Amino acid sequence: MRAYADLGFGLTLAVISVAAIAETETEAPEPEETMPTVVVEDEAMGESHEEVYLPEQLGTGVPADSAEALRNIPGVSAQRMGGHGLEPIIRGQSQNRLNILLDGAYIYGGCPNRMDPPTAYAAMDTYDHITVVKGVQTVKYGGGGSGGTVLFERRPPLLGPDKSVTGRVGLGVKTNSDTGEGSFDIAGGNERFYVRGIGAIADADNYEDGDGNETRTAYTARSAGITAGYTPNRQTELALDADFIREEDVLFAGAGMDSPQSDSDIYRLRFKSDTDYGAVSGIDAQIYQANVDHVMDNFSLRPAPMMKMEVPTESDTSGGRVGVDFDTGSWRWTLGVDAMRNERQATRFTGMTLDAVQSVLWPDVEIDQQGVFGEVEIPLATIHRAKAGIRYDRVEASADAANQSTDFTSDIGGSPVNTPNDLYQAYYGVDGDEQDEDNWGGFVRYEHSLGRYDRYVYGVVSRAMRTADATERYLGGNSASAIQRWIGNPGIEPEQHTQAEVGVDWGSSDWRVTASVYYDDVSDYILRDTARGQAGILQSDGASIYRNVEAELYGGELGGSVDLTDAWTVSATVAYVHGTNTDDDRPLPQIPPLEGTLGLDWQGRVFEWGGLVRMADRQDRVDLASRQDVRETPGWAVLDLYGVWHVDPAADVRFGVNNVFDVAYAYHVNRANVDPFNPEPIQVNEPGRVFWVKLAGRF
Repeated sequence: MRAYADLGFGLTLAVISVAAIAETETEAPEPEETMPTVVVEDEAMGESHEEVYLPEQLGTGVPADSAEALRNIPGVSAQRMGGHGLEPIIRGQSQNRLNILLDGAYIYGGCPNRMDPPTAYAAMDTYDHITVVKGVQTVKYGGGGSGGTVLFERRPPLLGPDKSVTGRVGLGVKTNSDTGEGSFDIAGGNERFYVRGIGAIADADNYEDGDGNETRTAYTARSAGITAGYTPNRQTELALDADFIREEDVLFAGAGMDSPQSDSDIYRLRFKSDTDYGAVSGIDAQIYQANVDHVMDNFSLRPAPMMKMEVPTESDTSGGRVGVDFDTGSWRWTLGVDAMRNERQATRFTGMTLDAVQSVLWPDVEIDQQGVFGEVEIPLATIHRAKAGIRYDRVEASADAANQSTDFTSDIGGSPVNTPNDLYQAYYGVDGDEQDEDNWGGFVRYEHSLGRYDRYVYGVVSRAMRTADATERYLGGNSASAIQRWIGNPGIEPEQHTQAEVGVDWGSSDWRVTASVYYDDVSDYILRDTARGQAGILQSDGASIYRNVEAELYGGELGGSVDLTDAWTVSATVAYVHGTNTDDDRPLPQIPPLEGTLGLDWQGRVFEWGGLVRMADRQDRVDLASRQDVRETPGWAVLDLYGVWHVDPAADVRFGVNNVFDVAYAYHVNRANVDPFNPEPIQVNEPGRVFWVKLAGRF
């Protein structure tokens, strides 16, 4: 295909261009600080399972949202349904199989079709660090998390007698979608008190793909926040903060609806201290409230059909966590408790005047989780370390409006159906009664140091249980057409993941290789499927339903870099995941194919230049029967070129061009395939050629 034909020429062009520009660079004072491509924080073999990034290190360009930036990490991909609201995937697992926390707070979106996953409410430049944990390597951040954990984190500002104000500002623009964005993060105070204000805005039009086709991807997103903090010392912080996120006129090429409004308010009260209190070496406590008001419809942002539809929704999440670290000799322990409650309500209205209730999608769903956890870290000698954790979660779920009647009645199997309970009975033979679960999880990790440069080999085994979310358990989407029905399963069992992983981080001062392989045996995998009279499914009419199956996932990641000279570095990554529904002997849907990158970078005193080829193999392991995969997706490769001008130690200008050869391509994991109201689902192509510039200043 054209992408592969251009690959060799593109690499040659990248090398020649970078070399030519590098040779013309003039001498200038060296800036005080130049960040490497990726920062992995590792404190004396501390949290070695965590990958910690600065916002500017995740990808090149001006990403639409944080999920688009995250997919530049090996093993991480993202489903696209529009220009905003991409769904992150880690090792083939997404949605509630990932624990995603915004500065310690959980947030659950207001769209049953996930127009607004948690990352949609995380403006990248308003956070200090993004931490990614792949697989189950900790039990501190809630139940489940079988695919991994993503933490968007803020740190207290460093203020004192010589610096009472600090901050950063940023501006970015990119062509194709005519996107403009800006952000600020300013804090003022002294050693003991501070006030911090943050804000971000982004506005984008529709973009064109590589074939010149306009794609419905416009959006406007704004966020603002304020924090008041008390820091009696450098190791202690008590903070109260609030974030306000407003998204407007968000278009979705891969859905039958758009979102004219999606608002979120997040409130937190946090206390964290690493000061020793006798045997206690640290305390981390927090309570939070995250409220989402979301609206989607099929008429306000696109030509109105004869039959209008509108879905206003609410999703309110509250919770808290207390974790205590303490030492007993050389053993370090963390013990804690956490709790979370998510309440969701969604009603679909239809008709010329939107006065008829067509479906009760989320019938006043409430899911409560209370957990207790413990971890211990044990040094076994100067070159060995073991870490283990265990947690228990009590889950209670209910749907108080499961018997609410609608203004619309369909006929299923000769019986009239117009409440969520009618749907549950018709497809599963159960009511939406209150459900409860007792879920256990844990892990054991062993590391062996390879000596210098904090290199090591490791192995980890784990178990995680993931409860069904409000959609999987209680969705009540009715329709006269069976193919447009979408019904949750109140009797669904929680997933049980048993995983094993081995890996290595090996290298020296001028080269590094990281590699890992993993296997995940899943009992009661929650599969979104079509009703075909399978075991436990009472209908065979093609409606969208949920059922438990046995499954397995396995794969690996490989990455490396070599410093060819003091200035030149070459890097490469490869990631692969293989997923199978072993009950039906068919592939799991929405699994990314073999993906990789090949990069070449030059770093000078004032300028940096680089080129990156992103590529994906053909994905022919698809599940067409579930309607989650629309086709076998062809492979592709695109070239990005970029540079950085360090204007001075406190200011950078980043610039580049993505998809240099204007290739038309789509990621296989693509959310256009899962909307029951889109009669002709398609994959949403990625943008064509994009020129971009981003300015960042610090003070």
